Amino acid sequence: MSSLFPALTGDPDERAALRFGDRALTYAQLAAAAGAVGRQVRGKERVALWATPSLETAVAAVGVLLAGVTAVPLNPRSGEQELRHILGDSAPALVLAAPGDELPASLGAVPRADIDVHATGPVPDDRRAEDGEPALVVYTSGTTGPPKGAVIPRRAIAATLDALADVWQWTGADVLVQALPLFHVHGLVLGILGPLRRGGSVRHLGRFGTEGVARELTTGATMFFGVPTMYHRIAEALPADRHLAGALAGARLLVSGSAALPLHDHERISTATGRRVVERYGMTETLMNTSVRVGGEPRAGTVGVPLPGVELRLVEEDGAPVAVYDGETVGEIQVRGPNLFTGYLNRPDATAAAFTEDGWFRTGDMAVRDPDGCVRIVGRKATDLIKSGGYKIGAGEIENALLDHPGVREAAVTGEPDADLGERVVAWIVPSDPGSPPGAEELAGHVARRLAPHKRPRTVRYLDALPRNDMGKIMKRALVHG
Repeated sequence: MSSLFPALTGDPDERAALRFGDRALTYAQLAAAAGAVGRQVRGKERVALWATPSLETAVAAVGVLLAGVTAVPLNPRSGEQELRHILGDSAPALVLAAPGDELPASLGAVPRADIDVHATGPVPDDRRAEDGEPALVVYTSGTTGPPKGAVIPRRAIAATLDALADVWQWTGADVLVQALPLFHVHGLVLGILGPLRRGGSVRHLGRFGTEGVARELTTGATMFFGVPTMYHRIAEALPADRHLAGALAGARLLVSGSAALPLHDHERISTATGRRVVERYGMTETLMNTSVRVGGEPRAGTVGVPLPGVELRLVEEDGAPVAVYDGETVGEIQVRGPNLFTGYLNRPDATAAAFTEDGWFRTGDMAVRDPDGCVRIVGRKATDLIKSGGYKIGAGEIENALLDHPGVREAAVTGEPDADLGERVVAWIVPSDPGSPPGAEELAGHVARRLAPHKRPRTVRYLDALPRNDMGKIMKRALVHG
């Protein structure tokens, strides 16, 4: 196959490639530093990356991939038990870390190699690598047991990034600003490898802040990638920050992912800036599946249509494809295409269970599809599909309705057993004013008027904050199981 990073393996020049704060590398400097990493890891099967949001992590990832070695990104905030499981499962030959990083005791048995971003070495030529060879092993969040390592082949990275380049008109002229973690697909694959595959550049803020986003978008950056928590903070800041509004208005592309962006935040950002945030849909095992196309009709709440090369269908509980896409019928998303992982490391049982006999991956995500093919996610099958009174209800649309109430700052919706209905809708609310929260009847009426009476919450519970993971996703199992 061709190189994952043609701008590095061809004739790297002095264009900007990576910038983290006041530290930066050109393509020529990155190629030399990646070559030094390649020399450290050559001949190894897998190496771990202590994936802090740093220049070292980005250099290490590029060097490892160019050397044809598999990278295992480690979340620096993982607990000792989780890290021990990942290390025992993936058996890395080395752990690459920035000089001075303190590593936990669970990594003590793994040889360490420090990353020198100013070191030089011959650029590895990855063009001889097969497209099915593993590039990354990314561990899932492990909500139903120990994390599983999704083995992502080189072809999946190339296919996803090239498809996104098509639908987003992404070129080497683009400069991306982001502040995402680098141990996961969003921040590492889309946010670091994506710009480098295009021959563009990325500016990582290290820590998210609206000031940093505004600064970069007014000094040459053209795109911003974020998660809903970041966009919520942007929406909150916009009324009092004209500089931020102007910066976002001038961006070529604003993308949100990793969870659904509430409609309320969509509308606030659009009203203040005249720009729509583009949503896309993907997961660790599939990389990206769908996206709203640049220049297409803006429609808040949808994740667009399948990317080029990706097949997508909705299926009923018995596995039969949903017969008609009417924007109302809920089904589980199944996908297949070159963007898929090859399996879970050391878990043939879990791999087999994840696929149908004819090769469709069972995402576990529930959605409806409009007649024109646009997909709207309604939630996870395990936690967001509520069967109440004979209806199948998606939690996502109820959450959006609740967030449209001025007394609601945050909202999550789950189902719990009910002797009469089968399951009843439960709303978990963080009120805008804790001293005067909206009442349960008021919220139920608010939802019933906007959606339908059977979708109203029957129980409301109030919280100071919703439990979220590092990517900003609400951890509903923590709510349901206390």
